[in-house]
Amino acid sequence: MELTTIHLSKQFKDKTAVDDVCLNLTPGVWGLLGANGAGKTTLMRMIADILKSSSGKILYDGKDIHTMGEEYRNIFGFLPQDFGFFQDFTVKDYLEYVAALKDVPVRETRKKIDGLLHTLTLSDVKNKKIIKLSGGMKRRVGIAQAMLNDPKILIMDEPTAGLDPGERVRFRNFISEFSHGRIVLISTHIVSDIEYIATQNAIMKAGKILDVGTTDELVKQVTGKVWTCLVPADKMPMYEMQLRIINQRSEGNNQVSIRYLADEAKTSDSVMAPPRLEDLYLWLFPQEEISEEGK
Repeated sequence: MELTTIHLSKQFKDKTAVDDVCLNLTPGVWGLLGANGAGKTTLMRMIADILKSSSGKILYDGKDIHTMGEEYRNIFGFLPQDFGFFQDFTVKDYLEYVAALKDVPVRETRKKIDGLLHTLTLSDVKNKKIIKLSGGMKRRVGIAQAMLNDPKILIMDEPTAGLDPGERVRFRNFISEFSHGRIVLISTHIVSDIEYIATQNAIMKAGKILDVGTTDELVKQVTGKVWTCLVPADKMPMYEMQLRIINQRSEGNNQVSIRYLADEAKTSDSVMAPPRLEDLYLWLFPQEEISEEGK
């Protein structure tokens, strides 16, 4: 099973949002990393067949998805970044409605919904109106609707936005297990969520795919560029101006431990640190901020 984009592009008037993207997605979890405006959401909407490309093709096992119609929709699940819902629906009623739209057999609907409600810890609120739920709960309802038809291809744009740390751990474990024999593509600013479970990552910048590889392969780009050291707390304002600091932690005794990015050591006691995926992200996208939940 494979989903392939061939020279895929999307033009909006004078802006090229997606520029000649060639990807070959195979079973497993794929992370899609990029700054705001990189084209990730546009790419996902084209793969979801809800936005027409300006040029190029998207093939599922060699078939053009535009000619597959219902056959493609039946194997596809999608969670958009801005998840909409009908305000007067309860969680259970909404999922039953979506299941009907997706032609999930009636005899299977209740079992699928109950299973997803349990997995996503929504059972206690299944009879509540969605509008009254917290942001994290609404996001979990969105995840549930994307998975109702047991999709072979699952595309999720910022799925962990609004989830607390415990919910994110459960989500990662769930997706890791679910991805066996399926293609799961996830875009998120909480980079650690991708680092833990992605079998492959694609890095996108200015509409183009810069690189594709495993986390271990990709982070080699910043080997020798990640450093840690201790600095006096009263001199932190100076270091913040001079260094690209990723993390800082108070160590007591007027000392602060910092982790920073640089081509070479900037203090005499700096020690080279093993690179992580968020280090690579901030190296490639220096103006972006990583969510505090991802640290």
